[in-house]
Amino acid sequence: MNRSVRSVATAIAVGFAVYFAARAVWWTVQPSAPLLMVAAIVLYLVVIIASVLVDGPIGVRLPAWWGGIAIATGIVVPVLVSASLLPAHRTEPFATWFIGGVGLLAVVCIVRRRPVVGWLVMVVLIVTSSIYLGPLIALELGLVGSIMWAVVAHLLVLFWDRAVKDTEHLADMQRAVSAWHATQLVRQRERRVRVQYALGAAGPVLTKTIASGGQLTDDDRLEARLAEGRLRDELRGASLLNDAVRGAIHDVRLRGTAVTVFDEGGLDELDESRRDEIRNELADVISRAQAERVIIRAARDAQTAVTVVGRTGAGDSSDDDAVGLWHEIPRERRTDAAS
Repeated sequence: MNRSVRSVATAIAVGFAVYFAARAVWWTVQPSAPLLMVAAIVLYLVVIIASVLVDGPIGVRLPAWWGGIAIATGIVVPVLVSASLLPAHRTEPFATWFIGGVGLLAVVCIVRRRPVVGWLVMVVLIVTSSIYLGPLIALELGLVGSIMWAVVAHLLVLFWDRAVKDTEHLADMQRAVSAWHATQLVRQRERRVRVQYALGAAGPVLTKTIASGGQLTDDDRLEARLAEGRLRDELRGASLLNDAVRGAIHDVRLRGTAVTVFDEGGLDELDESRRDEIRNELADVISRAQAERVIIRAARDAQTAVTVVGRTGAGDSSDDDAVGLWHEIPRERRTDAAS
């Protein structure tokens, strides 16, 4: 879209530049110094076409150094044209082409995101045309039109930039809405998976309990406790679990170890490969645990992703002697074997 708009604007600017140059050579009166007139025409065409076509360092914006050339051209062209004609001939139609031509140069500078340069070109045009033609005559012969072109060009650029910013803002909002919608879909799928898992884990136990009228054997009670633990794990620490971790927790619970899982966002912002590594290491730690109670906690910490604490005996949580296992899994991959 931007390329097509720029192509159209370039074609229009070049077309007007050629029109003013053609008007300049349509002499109805012989200039007293034709070489000066030709020099003005050639200089104007070179600068205006270059101003339209030259690429800036930042997209459509003209290079800063080119602004000096444009301002100098705005001064030199009226001087050369006026010097090539006798004072009586300076109001001829072909002699006043520089008013529209230099005005077009100012418009090009404004459109190319150099408004200060464009208005300086317009100022020097007003000054030089007023000196050689007189202020009122210059206004009558096209200076008003050149000023209006510059004003309209400036307003269009402002409105265009505002429209571009609004479009980008709307695009950002659309992306945010799409991301939120995708997140909600993922959460819905996760909730469905949790519900299905809960039904799969607790359904058979509940069915057996109802069928037996609450008269459960020791094996049935153990199965119920294991099902309850699995449900708690899924609710409290789903991101910490994979098949290996679930299997390790199940095995240590069969040995009589109480396992508690807390997920407080310790794995957030980690890539999936690092999460898999953490889960596999966690499964290995749990499978080797000999404590009576194992607490697995994934807290938001800059260094540690998961902390595994194993307690023996019935000591208070502040009793260091009751801690039989302490293992920290860092958020980043270990760089040496000692860690």
